Amino acid sequence: MGALNFFAESLRNLKTVGTLTRSSRALCRGAIEQVDFKQARHIVELGAGDGVITKHILSSMHPDAKLIAFEVNPKFCVQLRRLSDERLIVVEDSAEFLPKYLAANNVEALDAVISAIPFVSLPRQLAHTIVGLCRDALRVGAPFSQVHYSLIMKKIYAGIFGNVSVDFVPLNIPPAFVLTSRK
Repeated sequence: MGALNFFAESLRNLKTVGTLTRSSRALCRGAIEQVDFKQARHIVELGAGDGVITKHILSSMHPDAKLIAFEVNPKFCVQLRRLSDERLIVVEDSAEFLPKYLAANNVEALDAVISAIPFVSLPRQLAHTIVGLCRDALRVGAPFSQVHYSLIMKKIYAGIFGNVSVDFVPLNIPPAFVLTSRK
């Protein structure tokens, strides 16, 4: 999906897309840099969009790894499926149903969660539920990395995980943050 099509889809669905522009290479790299791809076999991406971060994850993943990518926008799911990577499982559903899809794919614990869900536009209880489900599904020491354009939601991750680190990514429009917590 081109930048113009992404922009148009973002305007139509800003609450679920969360941004008007695609993530830059710098932001994509920042979102995945805490993942130990040599060891990771089960990764979840939340709010996969049209796959810009997904492509970076797939190019870094081990050949035996699986990526379960959640996206609620049907047009973006079409784009994700076009990536045609057998390691990618596209889930066209809300991340609040994470346990159902982990069970369906025989995943007992996650090695990483990479999220670009615009939690600021979700009801606070739903955001807490999703982040809590991610914490519960992660193996000990595994990262939960969240892309944000402000630090408004930082307290949620600190409260649920007990820790959060912040990396600023200026080479993105708009500049962004990657907040990382570990179980």
